[in-house]
Parts: sequence; structure tokens; C-alpha cells
Amino acid sequence: MSSLTHDRDGFALDGRPLRILSGALHYFRVVPEQWDHRLALLRAMGLNTVETYVPWNLHEPAPGEYEFTGRLDLVAFVRAAERTGLKVLVRPGPYICAEWEFGGLPAWLLKDPATRLRCSDPRYLAAVDRWFDALLPLLVPLLAESGGPVLALQVENEYGSYGTDAAYLRHLAQGLRRRGADCLLFTSDGPAHPMMQGGTLAGVLPTANFGDRAGESFELLRGYAPDAPPVCMEFWNGWFDHWGAPHHTRDAADAAKVLDEMLAAGGSVNLYMAHGGTNFGYLNGANLTDGRLEPTVTSYDYDAAISEDGRPTAKFWAFREVLGRYTELPPAPAVEPPPLLAPRRLELSAPLPLLDLVDGLADPVHAASTLAMEELDQSYGFVLYRTWVTGPREAAELQVDGLGDRAQVFLDGQPVGVLDRTGRSGGRIELAVPAGGARLELLVENLGRINYGPALADRKGISGAVRLGLQQLHSWQMYPLPLEDIGDLPFLEGESAQRPAAADQPVFRRAVLELDQPADTFVLTEGHGKGLCWVNGFLLGRYWDIGPQQTLYLPGPLLREGSNELVLLELHGPAGDGLDLVAEPVLDRLAPNGAEGRNGG
Repeated sequence: MSSLTHDRDGFALDGRPLRILSGALHYFRVVPEQWDHRLALLRAMGLNTVETYVPWNLHEPAPGEYEFTGRLDLVAFVRAAERTGLKVLVRPGPYICAEWEFGGLPAWLLKDPATRLRCSDPRYLAAVDRWFDALLPLLVPLLAESGGPVLALQVENEYGSYGTDAAYLRHLAQGLRRRGADCLLFTSDGPAHPMMQGGTLAGVLPTANFGDRAGESFELLRGYAPDAPPVCMEFWNGWFDHWGAPHHTRDAADAAKVLDEMLAAGGSVNLYMAHGGTNFGYLNGANLTDGRLEPTVTSYDYDAAISEDGRPTAKFWAFREVLGRYTELPPAPAVEPPPLLAPRRLELSAPLPLLDLVDGLADPVHAASTLAMEELDQSYGFVLYRTWVTGPREAAELQVDGLGDRAQVFLDGQPVGVLDRTGRSGGRIELAVPAGGARLELLVENLGRINYGPALADRKGISGAVRLGLQQLHSWQMYPLPLEDIGDLPFLEGESAQRPAAADQPVFRRAVLELDQPADTFVLTEGHGKGLCWVNGFLLGRYWDIGPQQTLYLPGPLLREGSNELVLLELHGPAGDGLDLVAEPVLDRLAPNGAEGRNGG
């Protein structure tokens, strides 16, 4: 039986010294067919361990319903790492941050407003315990103590940045132990006294997260763990991007210098990220800054050592050189990057207006007042809110309390403006209603729940009242539109758009890609405003031409020989006649002169 032990100077596995040289790679951000390739690159860089979070929200999409297959086959990922010669660190949360939707917490926790998150609230703990009851039987056989590759498990994540409930942390640690986790447990927090005081727990190894000033950070960490080795559990060698803000990069030489400083000090390290991957679907997180929502983009390239599409970067080679001073390097990587499709332009179908389809896509929920997305038992996507307003009325301001997050507003089917919690588009809307009244509709998009900070309870849809002037509007029909399965749209059976689409209407468009041999490519979404892109029914993610991301990575395994279908939901379409596939990512192009992009508001 193996076990990871430690003293002041370092770790040992089965009594043999082990410096943990780890890199973060999240299995849920990479399609399974590419796991082996990405893991092989980690090993070739000189790492001996891979670290991953476990996203509760993907594995338990509804209370008591679990998914551990395909892209969510955690056991298969760990075994793939083992075959590659890597040990594994697992960070099961329940909260993970990770710039991931709601920090990995399932949205259904928000249905009951009385539930308090990340603390000893019995309602929250009951849900966590049920989750651990499902997860730990999968993890325990993978532990080093059971002969597997998993060295250690993390208790929560950066809890000291959020709270001070030591009883909650003890509940989690004891729950892991009670369910058979006899391995090393650790916490990770920022190198600041309040964070360490709130996030550490007696009997659990503390580690620190930082991007520079390694000596200062390790010195502070040593004060909280004088008999433990210095560990940087997240070495921030890159960073993530928000829509409408500049793309982040970090000089490879600068990052390598800090890595060298950590290793020279005897530290163990986990590169965050070694390979970032992609926020597929609706699963990007968001931040809240000065009251404004800042959603994270679809790409999680992170300026990492291995790019989103699996290519070693300058940072890869700089890190490999540094690692070679402290460990025996494997041979230089012989793993070739995945092949790429030749660039091409695809013809887009006639637009199919979304508002014409809602009665076929969802059954309406009737209520006197608007209901939040979570009250509709929906986690992601859109909700269409519809009511009828009497008239005549003079112009008055339309106001939405508790908007989460972006509403396209229509009066009798015609666009009248956008209300946007991000401040990136939209503005004040005044409505005048003609005699006889009018149909008012708000198509509300969840742009990603907050994943970090005190405002985690981030409900979507409309959680308050809709007012025209001082008067609340009542008698609503609400259409839940998660749009997870779009296989039955009419154009898949004959291009039967029901009416011509007006400008600035949300429309579906289809393109067909014929292939002899599938390969990776990038979908150039610049010029298509804001929307979503599906490939053969799989939701790649969001696009928004305010930038900085202007392409969506399309992994080759999502394509097939013969006909492939790409579907766009252009929220402010229709836009153009074609869709370009290109051979290079565009992750750093903001809309010119601060513009909001095509039809952004």
C-alpha cells in the first residue's frame, strides 16, 4: 500500500522522496479523445503529476441524478493519466471556482432562497453529503492507498477568500475520511493572513496560490505550517479573459523565472494552467466588479504552456528547461499537434426566427409574476418572458428588477432594445404602447453565474418585477429555453423558415461541412454579432464580436466523415451569407475603437 507523507523538507511516496511537479488539466474542458495527447504533453514537459477539479454541477445536473460517462468519466481520465506515467491530484470541491459556471456548484441549489452556500447550513450540507456519497466510491479505489495514482484530495477551494466557517471545513474533511479517503488532504488559499486564517484546518496540509513573489509567499505559508513543505498549488502562469476586455498573456521568460525560484526554494508546484482547454456550452463563469457582471469567454486557453488546441507554446519549452534542472526529463515531445482542416467558407442557410419557434421548443409556464430560471427548474440557456400590455400608454421606462443577465426586448415582435447587466451593450428603454395594447417579450440570457467572491447566489432569468413606469406588469407566460437539444429545428427538415427575419432578430442559421477526414479547426465568428454555435448537436459555446475572442475551437473528434452540421443562433441576426473555418485561433481582437460589435445593443 502506497501513501504520500511529508515533513518540513518535502514529500515521500512509499518512503522515497517525491517532489510534486504538477500541471492542471481539467478533463471536462477537453474532449476524451484528446486526453491521451494532452497528458502525454504534460509528461513530456517534465511534470510527474496532473491536477484536476471535479465539477459538481456537471456530474449532478439535477438532484440525485448523476453522470460519470463520456467527457465526465473521471475514472477513465485518472487511469489515462496513470498510463502516461503521471500521478494525480484531485480537487473535488464541492466549490471549485475555476472560472467555471457558479464555481462548480449546481444551479438547483439556488431554487430555495433560504439555502446558504459554502457554510454549515444544513440544507447545503445535505446536498454536499449526497454528492460525496456518489463521488467518493469512485475516487477511493484510485487513491495511492488503494494502489492507484491519486496522491491527495483537496478540502474545498480557496475558502479563506470567502468565509470563516471552520465547522464547515471540518465537516468536509471528516466526510472525506468517513467515506474512505485515507489519503493526504490539503487546502489551498492565497498567501495573505485573512485567507490562511479562514481557509486552513488543523490536520490538513495548507498550500498557497500565487503568481509571483515566491519567497514571500512561501515564508507566509511556513508561518501556518512550520513542519510542512512549501507547496504552490496554483502557480498562475497565465490568466483568463472577459468579454470586451483585453486578452491576457504572460511572458514565458518571466513565468519560468518564478518557477525556478519556487523549485530552488525546495517547493512543489502545480502549474495553473498547464493546459486550459475550453468552456464548452454555457459553462463559463463570471465575476462581479463594481456592480457589473463580467462573463468569462468560451476559450480557457489561459496563455498556458499547452494551447487550447494542444500545441506546445514558448512557455512549454521555457518550463521544460527549468524543470530539467530539478528532475530527469523524459525525451522531448514526439507528440504531434492534431491535424488541422484547410481553411474554407461554408454557406449559411436562410434564417429561422427563434421567436417563431418557442411554442414548439417549450411549454409555457403561467404565473402572475416573473419566475427566476432556477424556479423554472432550469440551469442554463434562455427564458422567454411574454405578457400583454394594455394601451394606449405614453412613453415610460421599462425596468427589470433582478435581471440575470441580458434581455433582448420586443414589442409585437419588433426589437426595441437591450437591457444588459454587463454594461457592454444596451441601455435605457422607453416604451409607448398603442391603443389596443401590445405583446411584450423579453428574451433573457444567462451569461454565466458568478464563480468567485461574496455574490455567489447569482440567480438568473428575472428574479424580481418587471415595471413600465411605476406599474408592475403581471400575467406572464415563461418559456424555458435551455436549447440543449436543437436537433428538431424545422430547417433540419427542409429549410422551412416561417417568415423573413427582420434585422436584429434572434435567428438560427445552418451550415453543412462535408469531410473525407475530420480534423481540428476554428470557427471564425467575427461579424456574427453575439450568439451560440453547435456542431453535430454539441454546443461549442458562446461568441460575441466585442472580443477579444473571435474564434471558437472545434476539436476534430466532434466531426465525422461525410456531412456535419454547424448551427448558429445569431441573437442579433441575420448576419452575412457565410461562415469561415480558419487554421489559427483569434483570441486577442477587441472590437475597434471600443465598439460593441455588430448589433451589440
